[in-house]
Amino acid sequence: MDSKRTLTMIEKDGNLTKKKKFFKGKIFDSMSGVPLLGWLFGILIAVLLEHFAGDLLVGVLGLPKIPVLFGFVIMLKKPLMIPGAMGYVLLIYILPISIVARLSSEPANRVAEKLLDYPMFVSVLIHIALLYASLYIWSEISAYRVLTLKLTLIAIILTLSLNVVNGYMGEFSCSHPGFMALGAYGASVFTVLFFANDKIFGHPLLSPGLGPFMFPIALIVGGIFAALGALVIAIPSFRTRGDYLAIISLAFLFIVKSMIENLEVVGGPRGLSSQPDYAGLPTVFMWTVACIWITNNFVRSTFGKALNAVRDDEMAADAMSVNTRRTKMVAFLFAAFWAGVAGGLFAHVLRYVNPGTFGLQKLAEVLAMVYFGGLNSVYGSIVGAVSLSLLGEALRPLEIFKWIIIPLLLILVMIYRPTGLIAFKEFNVEKLIKPKQRPGKEV
Repeated sequence: MDSKRTLTMIEKDGNLTKKKKFFKGKIFDSMSGVPLLGWLFGILIAVLLEHFAGDLLVGVLGLPKIPVLFGFVIMLKKPLMIPGAMGYVLLIYILPISIVARLSSEPANRVAEKLLDYPMFVSVLIHIALLYASLYIWSEISAYRVLTLKLTLIAIILTLSLNVVNGYMGEFSCSHPGFMALGAYGASVFTVLFFANDKIFGHPLLSPGLGPFMFPIALIVGGIFAALGALVIAIPSFRTRGDYLAIISLAFLFIVKSMIENLEVVGGPRGLSSQPDYAGLPTVFMWTVACIWITNNFVRSTFGKALNAVRDDEMAADAMSVNTRRTKMVAFLFAAFWAGVAGGLFAHVLRYVNPGTFGLQKLAEVLAMVYFGGLNSVYGSIVGAVSLSLLGEALRPLEIFKWIIIPLLLILVMIYRPTGLIAFKEFNVEKLIKPKQRPGKEV
C-alpha cells in the first residue's frame, strides 16, 4: 500500500511539474514573439495609465502618493505599505505592459516588417520617439523623477566612455572623474562667461537668448578640455606596459581635483554656480542617444576591431601591422571626450559644480557600473548604469546601509559572473528593431 501511495504521489508531482513547464513554455513562447515596437507601445500605455489614473489608484491602495521609483522608496521607508506599493507596480506597470505587448504583437510585427521597406533610420527614429515619449510622461509625475532620469542618462554616457578603455582596450583607467571635472568646468565657464550674469565673471558677453543654441558648442568645448587632459596621460603612460596607466591616471585625478580647488577664478573649493538651465530632458536624452550611436559605431568599426586585437595580444597586433600606440591613444582621447561631455551635462543639470564631486566616490560608482553591467558591451554599459543608478536612489532611505548592500551585490556578481551581467555582446540595432518570429509561426 505504501509503495502504491508513493508511486501515486510521484506521478502527481510529475504531472504538476509538467503542467508548470507547459504553462511557462506557453507564456515564454507568447512573449517571445513580441517585437521591441510592441514592448515600447506597452510601456507607453502603462505610463499614460499612471498619468491619468495613478492618483485614483493610490487612494484605493492607501498609499500617501504616487511612488516615485516603482515603490522601492515607499517600501523601505514604510514596510507596512509594501502590499500597496507592490499592488501599484503590478496594476500600473507589469500587467498593462505584459497585456498590451502581447495583444499588440501581431500588428506591431506587421508594422516592424513594413518599416523594413524604408531606410533603417526611419524605424530607429520611431523607436526612439516612443521611448522618449514614455520617459517624458513617466518623469512628469515629479521633479525628482526628472532629475533621476537625467542623472541616469548622464551615467550611461560616462559608463560607455569608460568601457571603451577598461573593456574594449583592456587597460585599467582611474581618470574618468578627472575628465568629467574638466568637461564640467570647461562647459560651465563657457556658458557662464558668455550667457549668464555671475558675481565672478560679471555680465554676459553675448545675448542670453543665444545660449540654448550655443550649448552644444559648450559641451564640445568641455569634451575637448577633457581630451587634452587625456593627452597629458596618454603620452607618458602608453610608452609603458602593465599597470602604469592605472597609477598615472589615479595621480591625474588627484592633480585635477587639487588644481580646481586652488583656482579661485572658478570658485575654488566653494564650487561654481550660475550655470544656465540648458540641460533639459530632451537635450540630455539626445546627447545620450548620440553617444550610444557613435560609440557603438566606433567599437564595431575596423578601428574597434584593432582595439580588441590590442586588448587580446598587443605584441601579436603589433606584428600584424596594427599601430598599437596610436590605436590606444585615439581610443583614450575618444573616451575622455565623452566623459567631458557627460561632465558638462552634469554641471548644467545641477546648475552647480564642486571639485569634491569628482573624487574617489565618483570613481568607485563609475567603475562599479562598468564591471556590473559587463565589459566590452554597449548593452552592458547601459544595463550597469541604469540598474546601479536606480538602485542607488531606491536604497537612499537606508543611508549608510546602502553602501553595504551595493558592494555586497557587486561582490556576488564578481564571484558568479566575473565579466559582468552582459559582457562581450554586440549591440546590433538592426537585429533589435526587426520583427520577431514566434516558435512554429512565421511573421
